[in-house]
Parts: sequence; C-alpha cells; structure tokens
Amino acid sequence: MADDYSVLGFETRAIHAGQQPDPRTGAVIVPIYQTSTYAQDGVGGTREGGYEYSRTANPTRTALEEALASLEGARHTLAFASGMAASDAVLRTVLRPGDHLVLGNDAYGGTFRLIDKVLSLWGVEHTVADLSRIDDVRAAMRPETKLIWCESPTNPLLGVADIAALAGAAHDAGARLVVDNTFATPYLQTPLALGADIVVHSTTKYLGGHSDVVGGAVVTNEDELREQLFYLRNAAGAVPGPFDAWLTLRGLKTLALRMERHSDNADLVARTLAKHPKVTKVYYPGLPEHPGHEVAAKQMRRFGGMVSFRVAGGEAAALEVASRTKLFVLAESLGGIESLIEHPGKMTHASTAGSTLEVPEDLIRLSVGIEDGRDLVADLTQALG
Repeated sequence: MADDYSVLGFETRAIHAGQQPDPRTGAVIVPIYQTSTYAQDGVGGTREGGYEYSRTANPTRTALEEALASLEGARHTLAFASGMAASDAVLRTVLRPGDHLVLGNDAYGGTFRLIDKVLSLWGVEHTVADLSRIDDVRAAMRPETKLIWCESPTNPLLGVADIAALAGAAHDAGARLVVDNTFATPYLQTPLALGADIVVHSTTKYLGGHSDVVGGAVVTNEDELREQLFYLRNAAGAVPGPFDAWLTLRGLKTLALRMERHSDNADLVARTLAKHPKVTKVYYPGLPEHPGHEVAAKQMRRFGGMVSFRVAGGEAAALEVASRTKLFVLAESLGGIESLIEHPGKMTHASTAGSTLEVPEDLIRLSVGIEDGRDLVADLTQALG
C-alpha cells in the first residue's frame, strides 16, 4: 500500500485514504467511535490527534475528513453537521460587517436565505451576478468584496461557470472564490485544482448518497483558514456525530460507481425530455445545446445526475407532472440512489420568491437515481401524458 495516496486513483483513495485497518483489532472498516470524551494522560495530556472531547475531534470524523481531502486534492477538510452549517462557517470566518460578496443569479434557496436574510442583519451586503459572464462578475465587485460564491452546476437551472476564470477575477480583486461542489462531487470536478480557494459540500447529497444522513464539509489548502474554521466549529459546535461521519464515509467508497450511473441515467432522461412535445426547455450541461456545455466538458469528468426542465401549461401543469410520477419520489434533497422529483418554486427555492433569484413557476427539478434508466424514462413519459 502506497503511503502517498495522491499517486493512487480516485476509486482507490475513496476506499483507503484515512481508512487504514484498525491497529488494535485489524477491522478493515473505520469504527464508529461513539464517545463524547477521552481519557487523558495526565492533565492536558491528550492522545495523538488531540482527542479530548468529541465536539473538538472524533476519530471517525477524522477519517472522513482525511478521505474527502484526498478526493478533493486538498490539505484540509472539516466536516460539519449540515451543508448549511458548513456554508455559515465559511461566511462568518471570511466576512465581517461592512464586507461584500458576489452571489450567482441561480443558487440554492437555503444559501440565498442565509446570505440575504441572516448575514444582511450582520451588515454584510451582496450583489447578484451571472457567474457565466466574467465581465458581469467584475462589474459587480467592490473594494470591500471578499468573496465570490459560486455553484457549478447551479441549483436548480444547471448553469455552468468557468471556475478558473472566476478564480482569476476573485484574486485580481484580492477576494476568495468559494465553490459549492455538491452537484458535481470531487469525482466529476475538483475546484481547488482550477484555482478556487474554498470548496463546500452538502455531504447529505451525493457523498453520503443513500438519503440517510445529513452533513456538510469545507475543503481548503489554506492552513490559517483551516485553523480559523476549526476554531469557529469548535466554538459554535456544528459538528456531525460519529455515526453521521461513518455513514458519509461509507457513501464515499462507492461514489465513483454511483456518479457514473447517475450520469448515464441523467443523460438518457435529458435527451428523452428534449424530444417530448410537452417539454419546453431542458437544463442539462451534457446536452450540446446547453450554453455551458463546452466549459462543463473542459472542467468536469461527466455532467452529473441533476436535470431540470420546464413544461407547457405553466405552474399547474408542472405541479401535475410532479404529482403523477411513480418511481420519481416527490421530495426535497437530491443525490441519493433513488430518483426524486420536486417543484423548486414551491419547495427548495421558495425563499427566492420575489427576488432576482426567483425560479420559473413551470420548472421541475429531477435528481436522477441509479435505477434502470429505461424505467425512469417510462415513468416520466407517463407523468407528462
């Protein structure tokens, strides 16, 4: 076994990085260290790894952090209790009252709510810009801009931003680029290698992959930033429990296999929807007609498992389609092995109503699972009528 995991393939690192057999028992799966505290070797004499209290550190969580750092090609990962906790930690670590950030004009509703409704009370301002247009991004920046917050692909319209170009724009202005890599995962895209400074994940989604755990993560190569994030996480306490960390670590082991199947099925679904007479528009970066297709092909391994589309007949028709599927479960979230369908305007993105990020009322978002793709196409076809 190589000591330098960076020379090994993604699938190998997903199974082995940070996950050596237990030295005492030989267990090949990292144990769930279901403990709140640790015996010390004298007052202040913590064991190797700094284990004293599980809010501060836990061996199961450490294994997850080491594995995810390896997959993202990073020096540091910190796991959090949810994706929103991870995002909140980044924003409160990097920003101060009076600072400014640039937010994409298509973003997850929870992120928009946190920035627009919570951080605004703290005196942080934001400007919305089309991140696929670098000139628009530069125009939106101010002397007090400290962050560009990017999703690529975006949620829910599957827009694509040129991460390397955005990193250049951020760094020219003395700001950092944050990339929410939840949709792509490190299997499809590694933003730090493209110039991003910080990567965030909702590990609830593809990384966990089985719709049975909630979590988040922040990834960076900056040593000082890692220490600041670690301090805030310990002080504020938004940590995942050991079983949550273990479930996410289990999910990482099959991430590559699942993302290939998700991508296969999403491609089939998107191409089928594009030909349906009741579908007016399909959003999927894998389609050649997608405006971000060439950029996505340059910076992604494949195009992922998320597909959105609009239907003829407006909101009423979209709600009807969402209610008629049998295999696609009507539910929020995404990235699990099962297929999900939702109406963003009334579900995940309701908080954007009336804002510049408001989503079309006839929009449907799909999280395409790993079932038989032919069955998924048949289900959507009958739901569209």
